[in-house]
Amino acid sequence: MDPLFILDWLRIAVSWILVQFHSLFSIVLDPASGWTWVMSIVGLVVVIRILLIPLFVKQIKAMRNMQLIHPQIKEIQKKYAGDRERQSKETMKLYRETGTNPLASCLPILLQAPIFFALFQVLQGIAMYNPDDTGYTAPGVFSWQQYADLLPQAHEASIFGVPLYGYFMGANNANLIEGGFSPTSTRILSFILIILMSGTTFLTQRQLIVKNTAPGNPMVRQQKILLYVFPLIFAVTGINFPIGVLIYWLTTNLWTMGQQFYVIRNNPQPGSPAFDAWEARKKDKADRKAARKSGGSTLELTAETVVEEVAPVRVQPKRVPKSKRNKPGGPTTTNNGNNDINGNNSGNSSDPRTEPVDTTPAQSTSEAAPTTGAMSANGANGTPKTAAAKPGSGKAKTTKSTGKKPSSKRSST
Repeated sequence: MDPLFILDWLRIAVSWILVQFHSLFSIVLDPASGWTWVMSIVGLVVVIRILLIPLFVKQIKAMRNMQLIHPQIKEIQKKYAGDRERQSKETMKLYRETGTNPLASCLPILLQAPIFFALFQVLQGIAMYNPDDTGYTAPGVFSWQQYADLLPQAHEASIFGVPLYGYFMGANNANLIEGGFSPTSTRILSFILIILMSGTTFLTQRQLIVKNTAPGNPMVRQQKILLYVFPLIFAVTGINFPIGVLIYWLTTNLWTMGQQFYVIRNNPQPGSPAFDAWEARKKDKADRKAARKSGGSTLELTAETVVEEVAPVRVQPKRVPKSKRNKPGGPTTTNNGNNDINGNNSGNSSDPRTEPVDTTPAQSTSEAAPTTGAMSANGANGTPKTAAAKPGSGKAKTTKSTGKKPSSKRSST
């Protein structure tokens, strides 16, 4: 068995994903267009990165564990300051006990390397396509009968006048020149993609170090090395990468940046600047929520208070004609249809609370008859107060004694 059979399976898997996405995008795009194959490469990146999400989660957990055990690592370094070998043994023991892998941050990149190489070989096989060469073997599923017709189509596909298998150092390749592709266009496009690939690699690593790494983290030194080493490696080796591989790596870098941005913003590492910003956003959100809740309670309380303080509607009394109003100081009777001592008809007695109050001083009847010791209601000169009941009303006469013999003279009715 070929020891490299794993790469054979990877070539088959990568090429199969490419042709499936090509069939999908051919519904809306030209099947022979290079952009259809570019979108197929982007689809390949999406599938691979989704499969690598569990490793990405392990990477985040490893970084968290490194931050948590950092004080213990400091103690080991201080305790065994003069013994490097003992430091390494104790540190590795601590890693095993806590389940921490210091290389976990490199796992997504390391595991993409075989896929990266498999895609490189598939594109290289497309570039070497020659129907007249009897010794030619199609890469991956392009050797299958149902996908054999896609191989020449992929060989002729191009973007901006450059085939997907073209590369910077091979711009003068005979296959490219025979296919009518410009070496200058190949170099320019390759150079732009190399710069973009290296730049996004640098920004991805820097985003992780600056925003999501706590001060004093022992991984910082290692990550700073990778910050400059990886972009440099890709810039140097990128001149030998086909256009399709450069597109793959640029797309996966953009995916990584977006994925890291989401994780850093919503689940940052404790002690990092991103964690402080996350705490500040949580506090600000809680304050706004409390302010909205407090404002709503105040409005409800104010509404209830207003409702409670509203006075009941006062029933306005009927307007009493002036001729029926009681004159100031004049006594009234409780009977309907009786006249007062001034000859005015009092009519129906009204509620004194609803009638206007006249503040004009009136002469007291006690001044007219001081000897009586009481006010006279229906007469003068000490005449006792008498209320005559209306016939048929059922009320008896009442007489208030003044201590004198009542006069035989009756008051006028």
